Amino acid sequence: MLNLLKEFFEDKKILILGFGVEGQSTYNLLRRIFPDRILNIADVNESLVNNKLIENDILKINLQLGGDYLNDIDNYDLVIKSPGISLKNISGIDYSKFTSHTELFTRIFKKQIIGITGTKGKSTTSSLVHHIIKTYNNNCLLVGNIGVPPFDLIDDINKDTVIVYELSSHQLEQIRVSPHIAVLLNLYEEHLDHYKSFEKYQLAKLNIAIHQENDDYFIFNADDKRITDLVSVNELKGILHRFSLSEKIKNGCYVDNGKIIFCNQEVTTLLEKTTFSNLIGDHNLQNIMAAACASLLAGIPATHISQAVDSFQPLEHRIEFVGKYNDILYYNDSISTIPEATIAALTSLKTVDTLLLGGFDRGISYNYLMEFLSKSAVRNLIFIGDAGRRMLDIYEKENYSGKNIFFTKDFTEAVNHAKRSTQKNMICLLSPAAASYDMFRDFKERGEVYKKIVRS
Repeated sequence: MLNLLKEFFEDKKILILGFGVEGQSTYNLLRRIFPDRILNIADVNESLVNNKLIENDILKINLQLGGDYLNDIDNYDLVIKSPGISLKNISGIDYSKFTSHTELFTRIFKKQIIGITGTKGKSTTSSLVHHIIKTYNNNCLLVGNIGVPPFDLIDDINKDTVIVYELSSHQLEQIRVSPHIAVLLNLYEEHLDHYKSFEKYQLAKLNIAIHQENDDYFIFNADDKRITDLVSVNELKGILHRFSLSEKIKNGCYVDNGKIIFCNQEVTTLLEKTTFSNLIGDHNLQNIMAAACASLLAGIPATHISQAVDSFQPLEHRIEFVGKYNDILYYNDSISTIPEATIAALTSLKTVDTLLLGGFDRGISYNYLMEFLSKSAVRNLIFIGDAGRRMLDIYEKENYSGKNIFFTKDFTEAVNHAKRSTQKNMICLLSPAAASYDMFRDFKERGEVYKKIVRS
């Protein structure tokens, strides 16, 4: 594999664009292939000059850092772009020169990859697929957006390794090769700060299937109209498999009489039940169907899939039960960064008395969420930060009433107010419907801080 990459890179002047997790992994790979070659790195972060990964290698590195880091990208034969770099405001770019960690890896291991994307649920579904396959066949890896750049595990891969790859829209937006088994869970309005339009975001997601071949598989949510509309107007070569909570599917998964059924010429009962205490809510039932369908197509027996779903433990920060303190039940759903995820959490938990909302404002619409909350049984709405301020403005503008309202820009104050306000034996839920970047490094840190305050 390294020889193939060396041949591909050999005569090219290469730029690593962005030096985050994937950029650093790409650097390690290139340095392994070319121990003495000058490597080029561009990033807005000027402090990278002190990065420990490259400090002993500084004489063999050309750094372009700071606000003008994008100025010279036309001077390279190949640009390996990191997912977090947005080019939406830059015109005249020759995208034929661009590739990515994701595209390079997928080109080499395409037939071994189960790729999973969606606005929400991709980490849970990817982890569930990995759990199902690994408990049947230990030769399985989980990589990608979940936190492990695939090139970091390249020495663990052989020709029989199954690679479960969680893929964000940023990782998918410019790829020209798609995984052998591709899953698209849902499409909601998100990442509008990165894309010129919501349509561009949706098309980036669809790249997971656009470049498939005739013997590949595409699994998608038939209950999501945005996805079905995209599928109807794009010529996809892969074999289509749908999953649905509302209709019987001829090629894919559906729910019938409390069971999850797979239909593909023959009808197979994948799971004898549709309720799982460790994965609650209809959104998780969709995740389970997608994971079960992908696992079956990867050759895992239905009997094992059923056992593995039962033994799966959900991930942190996803409707996570924190504990019961002073007779109040606390749940952490910090992963919720869009309204639809918050609504799914409220629908799943049902007895929420206090909801903490808000954070970093990315300009997405909150009108429907405020209307939903106005009709819900939630008594206390605690709004936080700029996104919370805009939510509250919408709530007040529409003359919604009947709730106890509290606004603050301080997260600790918000959680402590929730402690005082929530009724005994009811739920206090953090499900912000907004990103965390105004106060925290990411949603994980926000969730950890929430749990720490609750447990104190």
